[in-house]
Amino acid sequence: MTAGIREVPVNSSPAVAANAEGEEIEVLESTDVLPVAMEDQWKSLFDKYDPENSGFISTERCRDLLAAHGSELDPHKLEVLLALTNGNADGKICYQDFVNLMSSKRSNSFRRAILQGSRQLRGCSLRDEVGLGLSQRLVRHVAYETLPREIDRKWYFDSYTYCPPPLLILAITIAEIAVFMYYGFQLDRFVLQVSSPQFLKSPFPYHPQLRAQAWRFLSYSFMHTGIEHLGLNMAMQLLVGVPLEMVHGALRIGLVYVCGVLAGSLAASITDMTAPVVGSSGGVYALVSAHLANVVMNWSGMKCQFKLFRMAMALVCMSVEFGRAVWLRFYPPAFPPCPNPSFVAHLGGVVVGLTLGVVVLQNYEQRLQEQSLFWIFFCVYTLFVLCAVFWNVFAYNLLDVRLPPPP
Repeated sequence: MTAGIREVPVNSSPAVAANAEGEEIEVLESTDVLPVAMEDQWKSLFDKYDPENSGFISTERCRDLLAAHGSELDPHKLEVLLALTNGNADGKICYQDFVNLMSSKRSNSFRRAILQGSRQLRGCSLRDEVGLGLSQRLVRHVAYETLPREIDRKWYFDSYTYCPPPLLILAITIAEIAVFMYYGFQLDRFVLQVSSPQFLKSPFPYHPQLRAQAWRFLSYSFMHTGIEHLGLNMAMQLLVGVPLEMVHGALRIGLVYVCGVLAGSLAASITDMTAPVVGSSGGVYALVSAHLANVVMNWSGMKCQFKLFRMAMALVCMSVEFGRAVWLRFYPPAFPPCPNPSFVAHLGGVVVGLTLGVVVLQNYEQRLQEQSLFWIFFCVYTLFVLCAVFWNVFAYNLLDVRLPPPP
């Protein structure tokens, strides 16, 4: 029996795996079952505290059970299980709930039950723990950077395994650097590459004359106007994107990033119809805006150090990069009549971050598809994409827009 319980912390349950990837928390229905051998072990333990065979045990007996066997569990998970037990309004726990608890399968009811309970979590905070290794300190730092509730930080700290590692943002950044270096040597310039006549002949940038090549609405993010453009975007992308990916997973962060990139090019094609678009600012601004909004909305709960100063520095970096883009847009182009790249992609990314991005980052422990606000913003975003597609197909001809010649 003891061996069965000792397997709990290292067993990779679906919910723990979901937390490690930043995916949605497992929602357990009555039809969910465990492997037969483990089911028998939990049943045997449960029956000891349910001599009447009613299928339920009182919260007092559950607390006794956790007190007797809790030493085999991760201490932070034990805190959460005890808090949930005390927060149970019915005064009893059924067998399936017991299995869910002992299997570390966290459901959407965790936060709600704990908030309704009268007992507060006790024990030292995660920040006060000593004797942690370098990787553990990194995970703790990321938890305090991104999560507003101590219970979430502790659960994430125990659940995160670096598997899979946060490679999405790193891979995107490496690809952007590789593209920049390639064209830097090919164009023989690394500052203001956009001033080269060959810059827009690449298959990556968005150009209004080539908007039928649909991949350009996304691929433009790999091209940058110069090293100053790439440097600012890369710094914000790594400092904000990697910690967010560690907590919320590649799928969620990738969704916000790609939606920001696509919204940026589509917004530019509607509001700045003659200008090309380059740079990853749409995706970067979506991630940074969502994170900053999440910090502001949970200001008292966010325990990251120097948060006011760091937030001010993030806003300064965003403002400097946006100001550079606006200046470049209205600076006399090197090869008229084609104007310099548009700055509207930055604004498109901010709008995505403040809507869709905030919903994604706020629901660390819940399935996105169960959040009505997520579907509202997702439907609005989808409607925007469809309208932008129709605009690109019909509006240019109907408005008789005079576009610059193709590169």
